[in-house]
Amino acid sequence: MKLPAQTEPTLWGAIAGAALISLIGFGFADWQTAGGATTLGKAQANKAVAAALAPVCAEMFKRDANFDANLVELKKADEWARATYIEKGGWGKMPESAKIDSETARSCAALLTKA
Repeated sequence: MKLPAQTEPTLWGAIAGAALISLIGFGFADWQTAGGATTLGKAQANKAVAAALAPVCAEMFKRDANFDANLVELKKADEWARATYIEKGGWGKMPESAKIDSETARSCAALLTKA
């Protein structure tokens, strides 16, 4: 079977068009692969959980018997070390969980040092 003469240029044009559309879509139009969408979804879920639990953590911190001394220590610590201080204190740890999420600890420390 012999194909018409226009078939080869048409196929090359279709391949080039598909490649160009894919390049534009994934590169500039925010198309996502399944793995990329999953990663993005997990990051957004972690931020939402941190936003919900940070006020609880801050309240637990404020109810501690050594609140004033702990707040001074927290404010004295470098910004990058504040989350570690919250994690070690265990103020934001929820029942039945092994430890506090680092994103929640950062959000909690930001709430406490802002006040």
